[in-house]
Amino acid sequence: MVDSLAPLLTAHLEADEDSSSPLTFDKILEQSLSDFGFSQFLQIVLVGLALTFDAQQIFITVFTDAYPTWHCLDHTICNPATTDICKIPRSAWEWDGGFKGKSVISEFDLECSSSFRRSLPSSTFYVGSIVGGVVLALIPDGSLGRKQLLFFSSFAMSLTGISIFLSSNIWIYSFLKFVIGFARSQTGTYALVLISERVSTKLRPRATMIPFTLFVLGFMSLSGIAYLVQHASWKILYLCTSVPAGIHSIFIYFFALESPRWLHLEGKNEEAIEVLKRISPANKSYLESVSSRLPPKETLDQTSSYSIKDLFIRKWAFQRVTLVMIIMFGLGMSYYGVPLAVRDIKVNIYLSEALNAMVELPTFVVTPILLEKFSRRSSVLVNCLIGGASGVLCFLMSLYGRTKIAFALELGSFFCARIGFNLMAVYMVELFPTCVRNSATMMLRQALVVGGACCPLIASLGRNIPSLSFAVFGFAMSGLGLFALLLPETKGSSLCDTMEEQEQRDQALKTSQSC
Repeated sequence: MVDSLAPLLTAHLEADEDSSSPLTFDKILEQSLSDFGFSQFLQIVLVGLALTFDAQQIFITVFTDAYPTWHCLDHTICNPATTDICKIPRSAWEWDGGFKGKSVISEFDLECSSSFRRSLPSSTFYVGSIVGGVVLALIPDGSLGRKQLLFFSSFAMSLTGISIFLSSNIWIYSFLKFVIGFARSQTGTYALVLISERVSTKLRPRATMIPFTLFVLGFMSLSGIAYLVQHASWKILYLCTSVPAGIHSIFIYFFALESPRWLHLEGKNEEAIEVLKRISPANKSYLESVSSRLPPKETLDQTSSYSIKDLFIRKWAFQRVTLVMIIMFGLGMSYYGVPLAVRDIKVNIYLSEALNAMVELPTFVVTPILLEKFSRRSSVLVNCLIGGASGVLCFLMSLYGRTKIAFALELGSFFCARIGFNLMAVYMVELFPTCVRNSATMMLRQALVVGGACCPLIASLGRNIPSLSFAVFGFAMSGLGLFALLLPETKGSSLCDTMEEQEQRDQALKTSQSC
């Protein structure tokens, strides 16, 4: 009889302990979202699809701005294998298929232009991403909310992509690419933060891999769409990717749910509880019983006035931002640069880009394993070193004409760059509290974009020195990845909401480690 009453007695004591201890919103969220339900999965997919269309806009220039093939019309002065078309009359050669609008290069007569002018659209895209990231990072976290920012970003990107159909010269096209880069500069940040703040600590590593998987599917689908419209104008590819993106942004506006953490921090406890009920209907009764015990808005207002300046005036925050930006810069060079430089290895462009996209899929299985089994710092460090070494070896193998081995090493380098990005995405969310998480993550992703902005120019060097860009990307990833040793470990920690809460937890961790 005593044994049978023991579980009931234990449960009763735990309940008394829970009722006597202060109730925080973090405890409510962790309890209500402890299970991964179908409603939660649908919300993650809905938000994560924004990364699908973002991926298409990032890599679309691989196809639209590619150097098209050509053939000779006058074989007495022309040989496709050895002749430089810039040194023979225009009447002596023609683009394959006789269609000038197949590529930006052919339509705007850039075949004999400088590397700078040919790479201008890609560069302005990344410059737009940098400028947009800086401007949008100045928007306080408490202004519009995660959902609204994601909607405006996605809708503006798709609308500008459709407008490219009207571009008539390289300058208009480059300007529109700048606007697209500006609009989508923080799409990934908004989606990642929104998803991370709607799942429990236990499920965060796996939940954040879902939008990244959708990102890869966007990359892969782009290869298929480009192949289907390869004989049409390059502008058709923009329409095929931008119109669905616009439709998706409307779905976000009407059906996506706001971040409960952000709502709570803004003092909107009732709305936050309603969101949790919709995400986790099975815990509706629990949420109703605890909703009245949350602190009122007046209490929250005393601690919720934060802005991006807090990332600079607080030493620990500034140090974290600086270190992560350095690491992300190296990863950005490899992640965005390797797919651009792969055309220097003399492989089929459609096959190579499809394989690069497929290589990303296993990373979403490997990343959660690394996050659950190993520390954040060691995972990032070892991954960057392996990826960097693969890039350097790819350059060496290409010099010796080992095309197949070089391509395999290229895939390996890209694989590590993707894993590094996945690891840092989760790491970044855990390093900063809710009150500045959006602004902090925006700044850190800016470093990724800055690294990507250097890629078109570096990749264009491969036309003169075969595959040299792979060595540059490899050294950047491995060398800058060493800075991970200076970051604090965050494995197993829950998300903090305020700067003071983050500082208290960090101090507690230092005290426990010293003991």
